[in-house]
Amino acid sequence: MSVLHLVNASPFESAALSRCLARAGEGDAVLLLENGVYGALTGCRFSREVAEAAAWLDIRVLAPDLRARGLCASSLLQTLGQVDYDGFVELAVRHELSLTWT
Repeated sequence: MSVLHLVNASPFESAALSRCLARAGEGDAVLLLENGVYGALTGCRFSREVAEAAAWLDIRVLAPDLRARGLCASSLLQTLGQVDYDGFVELAVRHELSLTWT
């Protein structure tokens, strides 16, 4: 049973992203939204952990939340995809369960 993991807390203020990546399983997806989008940035202390996880997990960023924080696609790890709200719904439909990490 696949899970959509929703990470909405900044990795600079919460261990939610690290806990999520440690527990996510093959076939799961991770969506970084709200302040969780900061975990997708290149050159931060979480970049390596996220990049390694992206080799076996489908990790995406909610584009409207990225833009709302004044960030652009060029500041993201290249292995991560972006989704809009329709893409968020598609991810939710594709996975049987969802789990929010705060």
